[in-house]
Amino acid sequence: MSHGPRSGLAAVSSALLAMSRHLEVRDVLKTIVASARDLLDAQYAALGVPDDHGGFAQFVVDGVSDEQWKAIGPLPRRHGILAAMLDDAAPQRLADVRRDPRFEGWPSAHPDMADFLGLPIRDGDEVLGALFLANKNCPKPDGACGFTEDDEELLGILAQHAAIALTNARLYERSRELTIAEERSRLAHELHDAVSQKLFSLRLTAQAAARLVDRDPARAKGELQQVAELAAEAADELRAAVVELRPAALDEDGLVATLRTQVQVLDRAHSARVTFTGHGVRALPAAQEEAVLRVAQEALHNALRHSGGTHVDVTLERRGNGAVLRVGDDGGGFDPHAVRRAGRHLGLVSMRDRASGVGGRLTVESAPGKGTTVEMEVPGG
Repeated sequence: MSHGPRSGLAAVSSALLAMSRHLEVRDVLKTIVASARDLLDAQYAALGVPDDHGGFAQFVVDGVSDEQWKAIGPLPRRHGILAAMLDDAAPQRLADVRRDPRFEGWPSAHPDMADFLGLPIRDGDEVLGALFLANKNCPKPDGACGFTEDDEELLGILAQHAAIALTNARLYERSRELTIAEERSRLAHELHDAVSQKLFSLRLTAQAAARLVDRDPARAKGELQQVAELAAEAADELRAAVVELRPAALDEDGLVATLRTQVQVLDRAHSARVTFTGHGVRALPAAQEEAVLRVAQEALHNALRHSGGTHVDVTLERRGNGAVLRVGDDGGGFDPHAVRRAGRHLGLVSMRDRASGVGGRLTVESAPGKGTTVEMEVPGG
């Protein structure tokens, strides 16, 4: 088989190894698409993971810029050729997809595609996704498809390994979710037991002090001192529990990987496109990493629930010994001064408190119709 500069067994091996290196589902999808496009020398490649409502839960493309993808609009529905790949195990190899009777058109900003090769990714009877390529970079005789039978066979091999990689990634994410849920349940139980006991003692001691205030002020004073001590102990135990609630992923994966994973989850869960970029960030003190993560979560929540935007971009980059986090959206924006006067804070107070609590600073830039950017800088160690 010949597939241009990436031909041969080494290219196939490289593609399969690349798929097996990733454990996050979104990373696996991107690697499958990029590997297929590179291996078969196509101009475009895409992979759609179906949902249960006639659409796609995820749709990853390669060969289309972010600007083009944004202009194309919402994710496609399962119809036409895409539906055929999900409903029929047979590969779809077409000289011109636009002339196929199942073709139903595409948005005006969609790139023009002609020759087409696609097939489902299956795990037994379950269809995990639809993988396709378009516009092979080669001379094409009139009326002929640029993709060959060899290309079809090679994509089939790639799809089989893609099914394994995607299944493994799903199992990994599910196991992490279960581990996190179990750990949270354990901590909640410990927190409830420890703090509840202290609060019960506080209540009894305070009641005793109230009864003694009039007839034995000296004893009442002693009981109130006991209240103060119990309150201090309860505060210490609560603080220790909160410290233990520091996201496990921060300790295991670091801030950049944790942010990237959370952004990928939000990108799957919301109609808005959510992206993440990290640039040369060194490990930060634990308190600063947690503060950055919490501010990012709050800012993302605001952007996805309130802004009405179609794109939310998260960036984390190095600045001196520290780092700068930015969460920006292209939504409706707001007047920060008007929000403050109205007594609505959108979590801004807590975000500023988190930033100042670790020696950092937080700024918010927004205006009606201009989107919003939240920036947090921390000094590092």
